[in-house]
Amino acid sequence: MKSETIISEQFYANGSSAISEKTLNGSFFRTNERTKVHVERPTSPFGLAVLVATFLLLIAGLVSVFLLQDDFEQFHFERIASTWGLPFLVITTILFFYQAGVFLYSSYLYLRYKAIPSVSDDLLPICTIIVPAYNEGKLVWDTLLSLADSDYPAEKLQLLAIDDGSKDDTWYWMQEAKAKLGDRVTIFQQPKNQGKRQALYRGFKLGTGEIFVTVDSDSIVKKDTLRNLVSPFVVNKKCGAVAGNVQVLNNKKAILPKMLNVSFVMSFEFQRSAESELGSVLCTPGALAAYRRDAVFNCLPEWINQTFMGEPSDIGEDRALTNMILKQGFEVKFQRNAVVLTNVPEEYKGLYKMFIRWARSNVRENLMMAKYVFTDFRKGSKFGARMLFLNQFFKIAMTYPFILFMFYFIAVHPVLFLSSTLVAILMFSTFSMVFYAKRYTLSESFWAYSYSVFYTFSLFWIGPYAIATANKKGWLTRGL
Repeated sequence: MKSETIISEQFYANGSSAISEKTLNGSFFRTNERTKVHVERPTSPFGLAVLVATFLLLIAGLVSVFLLQDDFEQFHFERIASTWGLPFLVITTILFFYQAGVFLYSSYLYLRYKAIPSVSDDLLPICTIIVPAYNEGKLVWDTLLSLADSDYPAEKLQLLAIDDGSKDDTWYWMQEAKAKLGDRVTIFQQPKNQGKRQALYRGFKLGTGEIFVTVDSDSIVKKDTLRNLVSPFVVNKKCGAVAGNVQVLNNKKAILPKMLNVSFVMSFEFQRSAESELGSVLCTPGALAAYRRDAVFNCLPEWINQTFMGEPSDIGEDRALTNMILKQGFEVKFQRNAVVLTNVPEEYKGLYKMFIRWARSNVRENLMMAKYVFTDFRKGSKFGARMLFLNQFFKIAMTYPFILFMFYFIAVHPVLFLSSTLVAILMFSTFSMVFYAKRYTLSESFWAYSYSVFYTFSLFWIGPYAIATANKKGWLTRGL
């Protein structure tokens, strides 16, 4: 495959963007479905040290497992002989083979997946783009200019930016964007901070397009992203929503974004590709998503008034809207060629709070999905949606049993636990590494191992905590 380095002149044909060349060089795009994009990145001594430490740790785990084989066999026999050990082993074995089957089937679906090419200008629908913003500062300027520079007929584009009562200079940068773009963008200011859902609701009510596109205000789109994103609605009348391909914008600034860069590619380009083949992408991301107008208005009152355990829902608006559109019988697709780059947390505090919000939303929406997924909610096959739901359900249901087993394992055989966990990380992360290396670059792919080690030992508590606190409100990352 051909490799090329993306520079700002290639990204913005008219050269009008305020986005720096440094930022663009720290991101990556696939120029087409067959082109492998390589972006030059300087080697960080600290990053290199992290990667070396990761592999030394994994090798140490591998050696320990080899040396402690007798101890592992003894522990295995003790566990089977215990009252709870055998039933737990049977359950975990069944779940393992189920997960393995789902993975193999997902791999088959991924190989079948093909993004829908852009339709011609005359077939493109009228679009309303909604950009809600809260305390984003100058980032909202970059977002609006990248959208305005899209290769999309200007007469078919309505761009709405909504300041959700920001306390910083977000409104100023919206006004600056308005001054530069003129009638191409319309800006609004909420009287006070009411939350992202309320800002999107205002945009939905004001929008006149056949398709709604939502974009986070810290995200940058490629020139052909919008036309690629909305094309599935033209060729597939059963399509109710489309998820964009989210990649990391700030992956040069810190170690965590480098790790998340690999994780996002796996989550979107593998997992959502498979879900798309089933017509059942479970979540259209806030960073970039498109919705058919009729599908939105069919559930808009339910969505804006959604509650959980008697309290208004102020998180998971993207997952909730996707769920309600699936419930109507529409298909939800993924477009790999509709790329958006978004900022992710660079520090541990911001990361775990973002993951808690996502996990709480996942718990809530799985409960909602359970109410309709086994009904006749869709014409045609419902197998895919049900399989994906069960996959999520089993992960949630087994969270506490696995946590209890983990603590027991640590208390009884800490060395066996550590070594076996490291070997498991080595095995399962290799697929992510190979996948990323094949899609993009080998050097960046090794972050898959560091991310797995980091997540396993510092974020394992997110799942059980989110289940226990699923009723709690709050965006969590605002103000960080």
